[in-house]
Amino acid sequence: MAHDKDDKAAPGKSGACCHSVESKEEASIAPQTCHKQAKAQHLTTEEACAVNQPGTKRASSAQSDAGHADTQPTSDHILLVEGASCASCVSKIETALKAVPGVEQAQMNFADRSVQVTGSASADLLIAAVEKAGYQAKTAEDTAAADLLDEKEKADWQYYKTLLRHTTVALGLGIPLMLYGLLGGDMSIHNDSQRFAWLAVGLVTLAVMIISGKHFFIGAWKSLLNHNANMDTLIALGTGTAWLYSMVVVLFPEWLPQLARHVYFEATAMIIGLIDLGLALEIKARGKTSQAIKRLIGLQAKTARLIEGDNERDIPIEQVQKGQILRVRPGEKIPVDGEVLEGHSSIDESMLTGEPMPVVKSAGDAVVAGTLNKSGSLLFKATRVGKDTALAQIIQMVKRAQNAKPPIGRMADAIAAYFVPVVMIIAIVSALVWLNFGPDPSVAYAVIAATTVLIIACPCALGLATPMSVMVGVGKAAEAGVLIRNGEALQLASSIDVMVLDKTGTVTEGKPKVTDIVLINATDEHQVLQQVASLEAGSEHPLALAIVESANDRGIKVSKVQGFNAITGQGVEAELSGQRLSFGNLKLMQEKGVELGNAKEKAQQLAEQAKTPMYFAKDGKLMAIIAVADPIKTDSLSAIKRLQKLGIRLVMLTGDNQATAKAIAAQVGIEEFIAEVLPEDKAAKIASLQQSGAVVGMTGDGINDAPALAKADVGFAIGTGTDVAIESADITLMRGSLHGLADAVAVSKATLSNIKQNLFGAFIYNVAGIPVAAGILYPFFGLLLSPVIAGAAMAFSSLTVVSNANRLRWFNLGQGDRS
Repeated sequence: MAHDKDDKAAPGKSGACCHSVESKEEASIAPQTCHKQAKAQHLTTEEACAVNQPGTKRASSAQSDAGHADTQPTSDHILLVEGASCASCVSKIETALKAVPGVEQAQMNFADRSVQVTGSASADLLIAAVEKAGYQAKTAEDTAAADLLDEKEKADWQYYKTLLRHTTVALGLGIPLMLYGLLGGDMSIHNDSQRFAWLAVGLVTLAVMIISGKHFFIGAWKSLLNHNANMDTLIALGTGTAWLYSMVVVLFPEWLPQLARHVYFEATAMIIGLIDLGLALEIKARGKTSQAIKRLIGLQAKTARLIEGDNERDIPIEQVQKGQILRVRPGEKIPVDGEVLEGHSSIDESMLTGEPMPVVKSAGDAVVAGTLNKSGSLLFKATRVGKDTALAQIIQMVKRAQNAKPPIGRMADAIAAYFVPVVMIIAIVSALVWLNFGPDPSVAYAVIAATTVLIIACPCALGLATPMSVMVGVGKAAEAGVLIRNGEALQLASSIDVMVLDKTGTVTEGKPKVTDIVLINATDEHQVLQQVASLEAGSEHPLALAIVESANDRGIKVSKVQGFNAITGQGVEAELSGQRLSFGNLKLMQEKGVELGNAKEKAQQLAEQAKTPMYFAKDGKLMAIIAVADPIKTDSLSAIKRLQKLGIRLVMLTGDNQATAKAIAAQVGIEEFIAEVLPEDKAAKIASLQQSGAVVGMTGDGINDAPALAKADVGFAIGTGTDVAIESADITLMRGSLHGLADAVAVSKATLSNIKQNLFGAFIYNVAGIPVAAGILYPFFGLLLSPVIAGAAMAFSSLTVVSNANRLRWFNLGQGDRS
C-alpha cells in the first residue's frame, strides 16, 4: 500500500511516495474564504473576495488589500470610547465608523468600551467620526498592550472612586428625604413655610444633579445634538422631569390641584445615587474580565540577554532584533521566538498550550516567547520578535475574539438601537393616559409613570449581556490553550452536530515509525532497510522520514541513487548500483508487473493492525514488505469519549486505506470513518455532511486540511500543525491533544448558555418592568411603581449581568462541567 494520503507533506517538496498536490488545496481555500466572510460581514461573495488574498480563510488586516496598487493597505485601529452608556450607543458608534470611507469593519465591545476598526481610514478620521456622533475617543496602539491595560485599570479605578463620591453625595440627600416621607413626613406644599423649606431642598437637589448627575445630562445633550437617544437621555429626562415638576409645585403651587402638590426631590436624588452606585459596582466587577489578557501579557519577558562576541548584556525586550543570538538561563522566560543553537533544557509551555508536561529542547528545536526555561542554559537565535512572536499573535487573537460579536449579540444590538426611542414614546403615551383617564391628582400620576418608565427601561443590562460573557469565555478558553478567532465560531461550536476528525496528526501522533520488515525473497534485513532508506533519503514525506530515521537508529548509512522518479499516488523508483528499485503500494507493483504471490495476504494482515504496508521490489522482483505505523495519541481515546458525551457524532476522515482506517477507528471508539479520500476531496466530504442539515466541525493540522477547515461551519486547527491550517481555522488548539477540542466545545456551550441567561434576564426585566412602571397594575391592585425602586432595579440589573458572566471564570474546562 502507498503512503497514507492523509499524511502531511511540506509544500513545494517532491520525492515522497504519495505526494499531495499542495497548490490545488491552497487555490481552493479562497472561494471558501469569500463565502464564509460574506456571511459573517453581510457582504456579497464578490465584496468579500475583494478584501482577501487567495489561499487564506481570513486575510490579516495587513494583507487584506495586498496586490491592489490603487488602494491603501488596511490596518487595525483600537479606539477607546468615552461617553458610551448603553447598548444603543454601540449601534450608533459602529454606524458612524462604518460610514467613514475606507472602513471595512467596526466592532465595539460595550463591556470595555473599545472599538476595533479594520480598514484604510486614518485614526484621525475615525476619532472625528466618533466625536461627531457625540462621544469621545482616543487610539490605543497594540505595541503598548501592557501599558494600555495599566492605563485603563487606573482610569477605571479613578472613575470608580469618582462614582462612589457621587453616590455618597446623592444618597446623602436622597436617603434622609426618603426616610422622612416613609416615616410620615409631609412632602406636599400647604403653606409658605413649607414652600421655603422645600425650595431649599430643591436647590440642594439641583446641586446634587450638577455634582453627581452632570455626566447624564451632558451625555443626553450631546445625543440630542446628534439626533440620538441613549441611556443618558432616559435618566436625564426622568430625573429632570421629577425635579422640574417638584420646582413648579414649590414656586407655583396655585397652578396645580391640592392633591397634586407633592414634591419628588427624593426620587431625583435617589435615582442618580443608585444608578451611580450600580455603575461603580459594574466597573469593579467588569475589571475581572480582562484577567486572561493580563496573564498573557504577564508572560512576556521584560529583558533579553544578548550575546555579542565574547560579551553578554541584558537589553530591553523591545530592542531585540531578528537574527540576534540570545542566552536564556534556568528559571528565566524565553524572551522571543527562536531556534536553539546550543544547550539542552526542558521548557514549561503550559502557560501557552495548557500542556502540563515540560518539553525537552536541544539544538534545532524551536522555542516560544513567554515559556519558562526549567533546567539548562540555552543559546538560541531570535526568529520572530515584537508583534511577530507567537505570544503577541495569541494576545492579539484573544483580544479580537473578545471584541467580536456572535450572531446572538448582533441581534441584541439591533434591538437596542430601537429600544430607547420606543421607550420614550411609551413614556409619553403612559403620561397622556394618566392625564386623561387617571384619578386625581392625574398630573402627579402622569409624572410618576413617565419618570418610572424612562428610568426602568435603560438598556444597560442588554448591552452588557453578550460582551461580558464573550470576554470571560474567550479568556477562559485561552487559559487552556484554546484560541477562538471570532464570535461566530464561539456560538456555532456550541451547536455542532458532527465533528470530522482528520486521522494523521490529529487522532494519531503524525510521526510514523517502522514496525515490521517482512522478508520475501531477500535474506538480509539490514540490506533491505539500507536500500529502501537510500531510495527515500531525498523525500520529506513523513513515511519516508520514518524509514530513514529507522535506518539512522540502526547506524545504517544511505547511498546516493540515480534516476529518482516519484509517481504520485503510487510510490517511488530509482537506480542503485545498477539495480532498479521500486518502493510503494499495490498499484505500483501491478504497474511494474511484480509478482506478489502470498505477500498480499501478509500486507492485508498488517493493514488490519492499523499499519501501512509498502512493497519493495528489485529489478521487478518482490524482496520485502515494510510496514509503518502512526501511533495513536495517548489521550485520543479519553478525549473522544468526552466529545461523545457532549452529544457529538464523530466521523474520522483519512486518505489511508479502508483496513487501516477501520483499525484506527476501532481502537479509539469511532464508529464512522471515511477512508481513501484524496486531499482535494476533503472539502467535498464536509459539504456532503452539511447538506444533511448538520452543523459540521472539522479538525485537522495539515496544509491539505485547509480547504476542509475553511468549508466546515467551524474549523479547528491543531496548533502543532502548519501555519496555513491554523490561518484557515476558526479555533486553534495550541496543544496537540483532542482534549483541547472537547474544551473548546464545552466552553462554547457554557458561554452561549451564559449569554442566553443574560439576554433573557435583560429582556424579561425590560419587557416586564415597562408595563408595571406605566401603571398597568394600578386599576387592578392599586400598585404604582416608585421611580426610586425603578432606579435601584435598573442599576442592579447591570450588576446581575456582570456577576453572572463572571461565573464563567470558575467553569472547569477540563471536566466539561461546572466546578
